[in-house]
Amino acid sequence: MAALIPPHGGLTELINRTVADDKVDAFKSEAEGLTKVPVSAADLSTVYRIADGTLSPLTGPMGEAVYNRVLDESVIESNGELYAWTIPLSLPVTAELAGRIESGEKVALINSEEEIVGTLDVSDVFEWDKEKYLKSVYGTERTDHPGADMVLKNDAAMTHLLGGELQALPQPKNPAFGEYVLSPLETRAVVDANGYDAVVAFQTRNPLHRAHEYALVYGLEELLRDGKNAGAVLNPLIGETKGDDVSAEIRMETYEKLIADRAMGEGDSDPELWAKVGGGVPDRVMLLGLDIKMFYGGPTEAVMHAIYRQNFGYTHIVIGRKHADAPYADGTAIWGDFDAHEIFDNLNGDLKIQPVKVGFAAYYESMGRVDLMERHPDEKPVFISGKQVRATLQQGEMVDPRIMRESTSKILAEAMGN
Repeated sequence: MAALIPPHGGLTELINRTVADDKVDAFKSEAEGLTKVPVSAADLSTVYRIADGTLSPLTGPMGEAVYNRVLDESVIESNGELYAWTIPLSLPVTAELAGRIESGEKVALINSEEEIVGTLDVSDVFEWDKEKYLKSVYGTERTDHPGADMVLKNDAAMTHLLGGELQALPQPKNPAFGEYVLSPLETRAVVDANGYDAVVAFQTRNPLHRAHEYALVYGLEELLRDGKNAGAVLNPLIGETKGDDVSAEIRMETYEKLIADRAMGEGDSDPELWAKVGGGVPDRVMLLGLDIKMFYGGPTEAVMHAIYRQNFGYTHIVIGRKHADAPYADGTAIWGDFDAHEIFDNLNGDLKIQPVKVGFAAYYESMGRVDLMERHPDEKPVFISGKQVRATLQQGEMVDPRIMRESTSKILAEAMGN
């Protein structure tokens, strides 16, 4: 079967900059004599995702011209055409280290344990204009938000950026959930093996409430109504997140249980549709993780989330309200509820994957299920704030089952309870 969707950037094949197994020892030996460049845990995931093709057509961190074009125009050029790209990716370094590295030099990339993870043939060493970066990516001059914290606090010592061509060693598998974290070549093989002609991805960094879950169900059902033999991928992001986000290990446990119990979509899916299609939502949902950091970039990050999934071979992605959202420190919103929907209507470059735009969802007593709020303009939904949910779980208690599945509540209450 031919691939459902080509890689981003007009490529016919994914980028592959991962060192072959039989060349690992020689690669490490050569890299030992090079200048060492430390890479943070967050940026290390970017290195690995360039290497395995998730960030195709990139072959390394961006040079200065490409980096600034993304900030100015939200595009990259590949094969003579323009393609959507909204968050530039280069490698942060200190001023001291930048002063010791020259264009044309090969350096070794090392992790926090000072182990060699890759090499970079440096093309560019340039100053990091953090103010321009933050204004472009986040669309605001305010800096009291998680995205700015990552740049101004976590990367406070980093004043310069490196661009160039990289090679990386294979990424070690996480023992807790590594079986779910596949390369784009592997995810494309999974899609192919299932025989689907459309696959919708659902991005999440949180345990699922039923309203979140319904967005995935809605996306899958929309494709089935269009006559597609469609599947869905619960595709949680398991890279670097904020400190107050639930850990990847706990989140993956909730997702596994949700699917194993066949609870996904239970009571909230369209019975008439499934009677025609056969089976149920769990029969068409795969759990596959994505190890890459969150930027908390709202609309611009929604586009990046789509690019990742196109490279994975998925044809559609659910874009919900407040996608990739994080508020200012005082709780006020940075973006409108549906800005992440609108950005897909105004892209400056090509993007093949299609967004499935989903609005607010909630549980309605009149239906005894979760539904889109736009369909119930005169009815008050069952609602509990995120703060209330967290407080309930921290007390070791179960959340209202109309809000969260029992299995998810149980796992979270055990993990978060005092």
